[in-house]
Amino acid sequence: MAESALRNDSAGNIFKRMQRGKSGNIVLLFIIVQLVAIAVAIIFPEDFRYLSMGNIQLMLKAIPSLVIIALGVNLLMIAGEFDLSVGATFTLTALVMAKLFNAGVPLWIAVLAGLFCGVVMGFINGFIVVKSNVPSFIITLGAMWFWRGIILIISNSVTESFYPNNFFEQLFTMNVGPIQVQFIWSLAIAVACWLILDRHKLGNYFLGIGGNRKAAAALGIDTRKIKIIAFCITGLLTALAGIMSTVRINSISPIQGQGLELQAIAACVIGGTLLNGGKGTVLGAFLGAALMYTIQDVLLLLRAPGHYLQLFVGIVIVIAAVLNEAMKSE
Repeated sequence: MAESALRNDSAGNIFKRMQRGKSGNIVLLFIIVQLVAIAVAIIFPEDFRYLSMGNIQLMLKAIPSLVIIALGVNLLMIAGEFDLSVGATFTLTALVMAKLFNAGVPLWIAVLAGLFCGVVMGFINGFIVVKSNVPSFIITLGAMWFWRGIILIISNSVTESFYPNNFFEQLFTMNVGPIQVQFIWSLAIAVACWLILDRHKLGNYFLGIGGNRKAAAALGIDTRKIKIIAFCITGLLTALAGIMSTVRINSISPIQGQGLELQAIAACVIGGTLLNGGKGTVLGAFLGAALMYTIQDVLLLLRAPGHYLQLFVGIVIVIAAVLNEAMKSE
């Protein structure tokens, strides 16, 4: 009888009742970090220039790339999967765009080719994962090294320049007051991801599959198809981040993007996304990524070694893994 009731209930109604990730903790943490940084900047304005306009503008330019990648990774993690190849996707898609454009291909075709490349890379990852039943951590780890090899072959280990027309460059680099438009783009993408996760049945499917794949399959949801869609969205957003970053700095280096995959995962888990899926929010991923760059900026202002950020990322991932296991055992 219980089984009959389960079948009669719609997937949407069941998944809407599932606990969604709460953003309260990351909001509080983000505010505390900002207040501490602002207080120190007020007390030591010459030694800690956190509130200087130059520093604020630099942060707002740097944050969007990781935010956009983290938003895609967040949806994928909610669906119960990982993509450790997003750093390579970030570089390769931008490199494809720059190479095509420099070879005489019209700009918009080169850009679309870069975005399409990201979707294809995501599709390949997702297809292999669902067909092989091998954990996505292993599949995408191999994909990361494979695509990194392709990057070195295509680039000949040389940085590729990229100087598009003025209109296209302004589309991603113009300033709206003190804010560069890339930050506004990241906000728009965050809203789109929120609509998918909280206002569309696809978001319910992501939450349901990540929370209980067998229950989702019992309700007739094509779990394999939904996972592949999540991988494709991640690839698309990562490609967009790579293209936007390349437009901003007018070049793409073959070593660019290394480490972004772990930073994106750390940003998501800081924001409350569970490593085993089924819980997470767009706001959490956004603020988690912003907090990552805030910490990096503070370390730079304090003239601390850059590897301190790596220590922080490592600690965050380990703590998140331990907490995940503790929650599962409760």
